[in-house]
Amino acid sequence: MSRYRVASVHKLLRNIVGINTTNITSLARVPAVHGLVRHGFLQPWSFSPLRFCCGNHIPNINPVALQMIDYALGLVRSNKTDESYAEALLVLEQGLYSQSQQGTDAATIETTKGIVLLAISSLLSERGNTDEAMRPLLMIQDLTSSSLGVRVAAMEALVGLNLELGLDDTSSVLADKCLKLLEHEGLETGDECGYKVFSARSKAIKGLVELVHGDIESAKVFFEGCQDENCIGNASLSYGEFLHAKRDFNAAKELYQKAIAESSEKKDFSDPYDFGACNMSLQDVLLAATCALGQLESHLGNFSDAEELMSKALKKAEEHFGTHHPKVGTVLTCIALMYQQKSTAERSSSLLIQEVRSLHQ
Repeated sequence: MSRYRVASVHKLLRNIVGINTTNITSLARVPAVHGLVRHGFLQPWSFSPLRFCCGNHIPNINPVALQMIDYALGLVRSNKTDESYAEALLVLEQGLYSQSQQGTDAATIETTKGIVLLAISSLLSERGNTDEAMRPLLMIQDLTSSSLGVRVAAMEALVGLNLELGLDDTSSVLADKCLKLLEHEGLETGDECGYKVFSARSKAIKGLVELVHGDIESAKVFFEGCQDENCIGNASLSYGEFLHAKRDFNAAKELYQKAIAESSEKKDFSDPYDFGACNMSLQDVLLAATCALGQLESHLGNFSDAEELMSKALKKAEEHFGTHHPKVGTVLTCIALMYQQKSTAERSSSLLIQEVRSLHQ
């Protein structure tokens, strides 16, 4: 998707560490969010940090901010209009502003800010504002008290956006920075499980960059060890693509199916080990893995299965992004290539049958 796979808000992001209320000068901003509380879409502003049961070393996250993200994303999924995107961004901006008013610890505040910034970046990317989508991702790197998972997700998304733009050299530099981030801070987190997952993700994104460069041998180095349970989400997809390129179709198929199953079971920003944004978000991984599995079945000559998977991918793309989104065009291109392969295979089979018959005459 994208190249390898399938309203300006710069004021909103200014002075992000201390969000000021002049970012978007809408008098309706605060009343609009209060309205969400009043109508039951969000809970009142009392703050009780959300604790994840999957690790003792993961910073708490403001649950109200997560509710605001859910509301904002739900708004654009249901309407997909310029107005709904603008309103969603205003809601997320209020979520950022509210974090500077909380008296909790720095890790909680910055991790929550980082998650909101990931959501903002995803919305901007969906609307084709790639340059603006990169700004919040870059700013997350300055939130040094935020969780490692947030910063890895931001770096991963930056790599993905640059690959989408064809900026392979920049992608390689960013992937190296992601690896260095793990080297510098990973062991200090005290979360062995998290370190292994984030290490697998950082290696997988570097491996993906090498794969896009066409250097399969270099990619192989980074995908070594990705076979265990720490290879989740986008790492599973990237490793599957590597194996697909090596024509190890059975192993690639297992990883695509793993990525699909995992992504289908989760909500955006629900798993602190699997945060994602832009073309590395859960929904994009699900779409890309479904499409990739369809392509693999096509390569195996299983055109009935391929057609079914491609149809699912098309439906997902249209439901999630809208019928006129570029990702829908990408899926349609994959479908066209699948039918071209099918036509070629059927023509070859027909010619072979004719040849055999001529030999028996």
